[in-house]
Amino acid sequence: MTTRPWAEVARGTAADVDAAAQAARDAFPAWADAGPSRRAEVLWRLGDLIAEHADEMAALESRDAGKVVREVRGQHSSMKAWFHYYASLALHNEGRQVQLDSPRIQAFTTRDPYGVVGVIPAFNSPVLLGAMSIAPALAAGNTVVVKTPEVNALSLAMVAELSKAAGLPDGCLNVVHGYGAEAGDALVVHPLVRKIFFTGGPDSAKIVGARAAEHLKPIVTELGGKSANIFFPDVHVPDVVNGVIAGIFAAAGQTCVAGSRLLVHKDIADELVSAVAARAQQIVLGDPTDPTTEMGPISQEKILTGVRVGVERALEQGAELLSGGPAGERPDAGWFYSPTVLGGVTSKMDAFGTEFFGPVLAVTTFTDEDEAIAIANGTEFGLAAGIWTRDLGRAHRVARSVVAGTAWINTYRALSFAMPFGGTKASGSGRVNGMDGFAEFTQPKSIWVNTDESPVGDPFVLR
Repeated sequence: MTTRPWAEVARGTAADVDAAAQAARDAFPAWADAGPSRRAEVLWRLGDLIAEHADEMAALESRDAGKVVREVRGQHSSMKAWFHYYASLALHNEGRQVQLDSPRIQAFTTRDPYGVVGVIPAFNSPVLLGAMSIAPALAAGNTVVVKTPEVNALSLAMVAELSKAAGLPDGCLNVVHGYGAEAGDALVVHPLVRKIFFTGGPDSAKIVGARAAEHLKPIVTELGGKSANIFFPDVHVPDVVNGVIAGIFAAAGQTCVAGSRLLVHKDIADELVSAVAARAQQIVLGDPTDPTTEMGPISQEKILTGVRVGVERALEQGAELLSGGPAGERPDAGWFYSPTVLGGVTSKMDAFGTEFFGPVLAVTTFTDEDEAIAIANGTEFGLAAGIWTRDLGRAHRVARSVVAGTAWINTYRALSFAMPFGGTKASGSGRVNGMDGFAEFTQPKSIWVNTDESPVGDPFVLR
């Protein structure tokens, strides 16, 4: 909150990444061979320990990046269930038998770990986002090297410490601090690292993806968003105002799934937007470690600058300032920006398709279902969408039509370890969480067994 430095973190080098990757490679055979029951036991205990230290870890993230402590405490407490889920999946990493035409051939598949995987989570929720890769990677028998975000690095270091107490063998989880262009790049291109899991922005992902492609290395990305939160005229407005607020002003808008575009039917637009603007003005800004605070500061000065410039540009292009903005009330100290509502945003304005990653809501009206879908799909992003209606048929139609990895109906910003999560278009590729996410940490291997006593026929004919 104060913008003053409070801790020093090591600036990891390529040599540090190499040491971590070597340790992970050396630890991999024994961890993969430890068996699913042993891996499940360790992960189960690690989840318990993270939950037991939730208050301490929440304080770290709150102080390190301005995260509101009431939010991150809940995230870290929930890690118990996340790690328990993946501990259970360790016992269900199953292949399948494939029936072929020849009775003399037995064919089956196994799901094998990659070996060493690299994880680069984003700064806004490093433990939660990191766990989405660390837990399934370890459950599947991989070993891991994590490059922490240069902002908000300390909580993941504590996860590594707790992993030792949980019984994870040395080398299975390695944490390297440092800058993306240095330690991050070294991790992406390291020859021992077989796959990369990256969370961040599209511009950074292009660099990471290009560097990984130089080594023909697969990558899973979860990137930015400009998600549409769509409200149809049959909703009861007073009941859904908080659905807008939760979508954009939670975490000061610093979430990849932020519902930063409010798409509202013209028949209820005045009522809903007025209620949202009024509620935005009542949001309590302040010390993120205070349990009464609802919105803390923006984590980095460069993001704050981007928000300021973006709002000013929107006003120049004709958007209407309904709440907050440059003159909005905020604490004197710290990188705060007042919760802002911009009305009259059209597809021709920058605010329609540019991710600010801050507490700025862009309001656009629509007249019918088809127009709402077209507006929702009118950006380069495809991470999430919210759909609010009491019409079940409409809810299903719109959910299937919006181009997004997640569609929430009559709720927003909900996550579960059991539900796959990820984006499409510029919002990323691949998935974490759930069975689909778990599959990203293994590769199928096809095994053929010929039981014929005369196994070789015509050597010039494909079997």
